[in-house]
Amino acid sequence: MIFIAVRFTVRPDLADRWPDLVADFTRATRAEPGNLFFDWSRGVDDPNVYTLLEGFADDEAGAVHVASDHFAAGLAAMAGAVAATPEIINVRTDRRGWGPMAELAPTGA
Repeated sequence: MIFIAVRFTVRPDLADRWPDLVADFTRATRAEPGNLFFDWSRGVDDPNVYTLLEGFADDEAGAVHVASDHFAAGLAAMAGAVAATPEIINVRTDRRGWGPMAELAPTGA
C-alpha cells in the first residue's frame, strides 16, 4: 500500500469552503478501483489547516490517480485556495489498510 499524508494550509477567507472546493476531487478519487481510503480532517488548533490521509493499493493505483483528469482538476481548484505549498509524507507499507491500535480499546458500555 502507498500511504500518503498531505497537510494543506488554506487561505483564511476560503477555509470554510475547502470541503466544497475539493468535493468533486474527493468523490472521484474514492471511486478509483485502487483507492483504499481518502479522508480529510480539519485542524483543531488551526482551522486553516486541512490534512488528507490517503491510501492506494500499489504503485500502479497511485500512478493512475496522479494521471487522472480529476487529479489535474483537483490541483487546479486547490491552487487558488492554498496559502502555502502543501507538505507531504509518502511511504510504502506491506499493510493493506488500517489495523487495530494495540494500546487502546473501548471500555465499559
